[in-house]
Amino acid sequence: MEGIRVLTLKAIEATPSTFQDYGQVVEASPDGQEFGPHDAQLDLIQGTPRFYIMHIENRSLKFSSITHHASVTQCLGSVGGHVWYLGVAKSSIVDSNEIKDNTGKKIVQSRSGHSYVPPNIEDVQVFKVAGSKFLKLNRGTWHAGPLFKANSMDFYNLELSNTNVIDHTTHYFKKDNGVVFLIDE
Repeated sequence: MEGIRVLTLKAIEATPSTFQDYGQVVEASPDGQEFGPHDAQLDLIQGTPRFYIMHIENRSLKFSSITHHASVTQCLGSVGGHVWYLGVAKSSIVDSNEIKDNTGKKIVQSRSGHSYVPPNIEDVQVFKVAGSKFLKLNRGTWHAGPLFKANSMDFYNLELSNTNVIDHTTHYFKKDNGVVFLIDE
């Protein structure tokens, strides 16, 4: 890959404190415990929720693009608690009513209708998720994955019924920045 830089990122264990800038880590709680801040704080009001099991094959520990959903929170967790990884960057959605770009940052209009600033290479983090927990991504959190070592894995996924059709914005690091990320465990 001529002209392409491979950046190796060390995976960080996903915990409530390490992942708080991107969403929540939700772990098992006792049966009968009332709803509270330990539960996924969801935003599913802009459509019909879709909860399903995704079967994914051949997702090695590298990525060159990252996606966000501007209209919904998303929850991901592995069926069986197997180890997986997720590349993330903070939401960079810009309120179109308040766009005053005096910072020199590039503002892009998505096909979905919202505006955003493309994620910076330096802002990408990788998290390792293991055991009986799932990640709730904040609305607009950039994410790459789930990624894993096995040949295939199944994941619980909660989003909207049309998220991947009308609310799917992707930034291509390889094309736009000449970068591919490689995960170091």
